[in-house]
Amino acid sequence: MTSDHRPPASGHASRFRGQGWAATIAVTVLAGVLRVWQLGRPNDLLFDETYYAKHAWSMWLFGWVREFPEEADGLITGGQTRGIFESGPTLIVHPELGKWLIALGEGAFGMDSFGWRISSALVGTLMVLVVVRLARRLTGSTLLGVVAGLLLALDGMALVLSRLALLDIFVAFFLVAALLCLVRDREQRRTRMAALASRRSGGGGTSVTWGPVRGLLLRPWLLAAGAMFGASLACKWSNIFALAAFGLLTWIWDVTARHRAGVRTAWAKSLLVDAGPAALQLVGVAAIVYVLSWTGWLIHAAEYEQAFRDTQYGPDWGTYLDTDATGFFPELVQSLRSLWNFHQDVYTFHRDFLDDAEHSYQSSPWGWLVLERPVGIDAQLDIQPGVQGCAAPEGSDCLRQVLLLGTPAVWWAGCAAAVSSVWFALVRRDWRDGIVVVGVLATWLPWLPYADRPVFSFYAINTLPFLVLALALALGRILGPAGAGARRRMVGAGIVTAYVVLVVVNAGWLWPIWTDQLITHDEWLLRIWFDSWI
Repeated sequence: MTSDHRPPASGHASRFRGQGWAATIAVTVLAGVLRVWQLGRPNDLLFDETYYAKHAWSMWLFGWVREFPEEADGLITGGQTRGIFESGPTLIVHPELGKWLIALGEGAFGMDSFGWRISSALVGTLMVLVVVRLARRLTGSTLLGVVAGLLLALDGMALVLSRLALLDIFVAFFLVAALLCLVRDREQRRTRMAALASRRSGGGGTSVTWGPVRGLLLRPWLLAAGAMFGASLACKWSNIFALAAFGLLTWIWDVTARHRAGVRTAWAKSLLVDAGPAALQLVGVAAIVYVLSWTGWLIHAAEYEQAFRDTQYGPDWGTYLDTDATGFFPELVQSLRSLWNFHQDVYTFHRDFLDDAEHSYQSSPWGWLVLERPVGIDAQLDIQPGVQGCAAPEGSDCLRQVLLLGTPAVWWAGCAAAVSSVWFALVRRDWRDGIVVVGVLATWLPWLPYADRPVFSFYAINTLPFLVLALALALGRILGPAGAGARRRMVGAGIVTAYVVLVVVNAGWLWPIWTDQLITHDEWLLRIWFDSWI
């Protein structure tokens, strides 16, 4: 993965920076319209919104998550949003940042279906913007950046998750933002290393032996990547494997940069001079951001200590709680110790207490990337002719559905493109395809041991950006280099255009079952291509 060459379609790079941003904004606006349109429908707490929307509202009102009665959903959808929580805390099994983001929408627009979904819609829209800029930076092509953003904007999984108050769209957004920061760090570091090496080339053997060191210790873009990874983990823990994998990939980039600068045994020397500072700036910053995201919990640690110090999820937290700490630092230490114990209980819950659980929409990770089993979020069945405008023939009926299903034209082609990226990464040593391979493996493989537990296909939203990047690279190769003959370019452009049109048609066809539209039963069957989609 040492190749630094531009892709074949680099000739499409915009002459003017403003042109690139105009195209980026256009695709982002389209994505935003699709995500915000009729966002409040259905006006109900769907799937795990029943947890996260209420947790977020409690955090907005009280700063911590209080228990709620069984009838809370009906009270909220009926318009009663206060006086519905009990006095004690409830066990939360995911970190707090994603719920704080949902709470911002609820605080701004009210505790209703639009309010608890608007943050997801905005972050899902921003995710498209980041993917456009990332693909454009990797390919050197505004056209391919726009295509990548359009594929993400029209993907059903990304769309539906952007229209629900779940945590996964936040997790994926911060992962993509972290990746963009890592790519920028790679570019900046290589530019600075080349400049420093050139400046010191006549100054003795130090630069030849080790390469530049002092001027490369502080890495602003790596710090930003650490913050983004920390934010992703602060929504869900699942991207901890991605942090580890991309941390290792970043070090490999550092090794190859020193090797290109003429350093012998670059891996050993980079391990000494690069790995430590990089780990502090990437992993260390991620850890700090993660802990800071629990500020609300730490401030209200006493309530959690009282409720959860001794549960079925682990041993009693310890006798240190028998004596109240006094003073800021003793209280902080005690609260952090309790937070650590709370994390152990949550980990035990996920590890040991879900083995016997079942869910009708759980699926094996082996089938996620080919959309074997989507998740039914909501359905209104048996809507009779004449009701809600149903125009079904006599003897039939209509329905509404929200099905969390990716766009097949994106996912199936993306899998093929990702397989091709393995060849380009290993044989052609193209670092951009290396990003795809590492990203797919780091976000998908860790789920395989849990195939017999209630895990869901939409967890693969973290893998989707890498499939989109694989498609952008593959389409660039199909399009051909700027210097290719007119016939070669025309054929390539025709294939790329045909594929994009296919995605648009595929998305338009599935739009009704993503967005709760009224359709007849026969129209629904035409969109359900496999029995496993029911």
